[in-house]
Amino acid sequence: MKRKIRILYTIPNFNTAGSGKALLNIASRLDRNKFEPHLCCAHTKGGFFEKVKESGIPVHIFQSWESVKLSFENYKKISEITRNFKKIKPDIIHSFHYSSDFSEAIAAKMSGSKWIFTKKNMSWGSASWKIRSYLSDAIITTNSDMIKEFYPGNKKLHLISRGVNTNEFVPYNRNDELYKELGFNEKDRILITVANIVPVKGIEILLKAFQKVSETSPDCKLIILGDYNSDYAMKLKENTERSSLNGKVIFPGKVLNVKEYLNISELFILPTLKKGEGSPVSVLEAMALKKYVLGSDVPGIRDLLSSFKELLFEAENSDDLALKINFFLNLSKDQIEKKGNELRDEVLNNFTIDIEVKKHEEIYEKLAGN
Repeated sequence: MKRKIRILYTIPNFNTAGSGKALLNIASRLDRNKFEPHLCCAHTKGGFFEKVKESGIPVHIFQSWESVKLSFENYKKISEITRNFKKIKPDIIHSFHYSSDFSEAIAAKMSGSKWIFTKKNMSWGSASWKIRSYLSDAIITTNSDMIKEFYPGNKKLHLISRGVNTNEFVPYNRNDELYKELGFNEKDRILITVANIVPVKGIEILLKAFQKVSETSPDCKLIILGDYNSDYAMKLKENTERSSLNGKVIFPGKVLNVKEYLNISELFILPTLKKGEGSPVSVLEAMALKKYVLGSDVPGIRDLLSSFKELLFEAENSDDLALKINFFLNLSKDQIEKKGNELRDEVLNNFTIDIEVKKHEEIYEKLAGN
C-alpha cells in the first residue's frame, strides 16, 4: 500500500471562524485512506478552537512564520520553524495565512516539504507577494479575477472557489424565539449582511442605501452581523444609533449560530468595495438557505453570482443598491421563492464543500507524485 500523504495546514490562529472554518472543512473531510491531515497554529485562543479539538486532527502549537529581515536572530527563528516542520514530516505544507509573508515557505523548503498557499484576498503589489508566489509549489486562487490580475499564464495556479456544507446549510423553519428576541413582528421585512465590520466590506454603502429604502418602506429592518469591537465598527454603530435608523438597524455582534440569523431574514446583501475579496462563503451560505442575494459587482462575489448578473449592483453605489432592494421588496412571494430555489441549485451544482475537497485532493496527489 502507498503511504498516506501527510498534509500540514498552517494558519496564524482560530480566533475568527472564517478562514479557520474553511481550513477545517477541508482537513476534516479528506479521504483518510489517502491523506493524513495535521494542523498548526500559533496559540489555542479563540472560540472556534474548541471545534478544532473536537475534530481529532493532530494540532501543533507553534508560530510557523517569522520576519525574513537579515539578522542572526531571525535566521535562528526560521531554523527553529524548520526543525518543527521536520519533526512532523509533512509531505505538503498548505498555508492559510492571509499575509504576503514568505518565511514559512523558506522553512518548508529547508525541511524538504512541498509548500502551497491559498490566496484569500485581493492584496497585491508588494515584492513579498511575488516572492511568496515564486517559492510556492502550487497556488490556489479563490476567484478568477486573481488569475487575470496577479497570475496571468502562471502554471502553478489552481482555481478553487469556496464550498458550503449543504447538509448544514439547508432551509428550515425560522427560530421564532430569536425573531421575537430581536424585536421583529410579522409585518417586518428583514434584510441582513454577514461580514467582518471593516472598511472594505462597504457597510456604509449599505447603510446609505437602507436609509433611502426606509423612507418608502418603513417596515424594513437590517441586521448587521459581525464583530463590532473595533474603533471603526463602534463608531459606525454609534453613528447609526444616533441617526433616524435607530431601532431599524440591529448589531447583534459576532455569533456562532449565523445560519439562524440568515434563516429569519429574507434578503442577504454583501456590499464589498471595489477592491473585492477572495470567495465570500457568507454569500454561499445564504444561497444554500434559499435566500434572495444581492452583491456588489467585484472580485469574489461576481464569480459566485455569475449565473445571476441581475443580482449584482455597482460597487460603492448606494443608489444602485437601493434600487435593487426596492425591486426585491416589490417581488411576490412566488418570485422570491423561485429565485431562492435557483440559488440553492447553483450551490448544489458548483459550490459544495465536497467539490472543494475533491479539488484539493487532486492537487495534493499530483504534488506528491501519486
